[in-house]
Amino acid sequence: QVQLVESGGGLVQAGGSLRLSCGASGPTSSTYTMAWFRQAPGKEREFVAAISWSGLIYYQDSVKGRFTISRDNANNTVYLQMNSLKPEDTGVYYCAARILGIGSVRSGTEYDYWGRGTQVTVSS
Repeated sequence: QVQLVESGGGLVQAGGSLRLSCGASGPTSSTYTMAWFRQAPGKEREFVAAISWSGLIYYQDSVKGRFTISRDNANNTVYLQMNSLKPEDTGVYYCAARILGIGSVRSGTEYDYWGRGTQVTVSS
């Protein structure tokens, strides 16, 4: 059973930065595709970014050039560096792990494990 624990959320002014971390436990978690999703109040959960075990990276268009996903396989940790934050980036950010899959990494249904989330609030 893989467990995911997010940290690093908080309150920041527009234009500021935050770095989210997701620690994963499990013997083979370094081979998983890891992703970040977010959910704003009253909205559906949406894909933010993903990184495969080999380093392939995917972003939602609205965060390209502002967010950077990375992973440290030795420490089973995934990061999301968020710069130039906007109020519309506000939401609960979830870390997710996919063991295997042939579907789109942008779909939440492809993921097997989820963290409990960390709140990110961007004030205007």
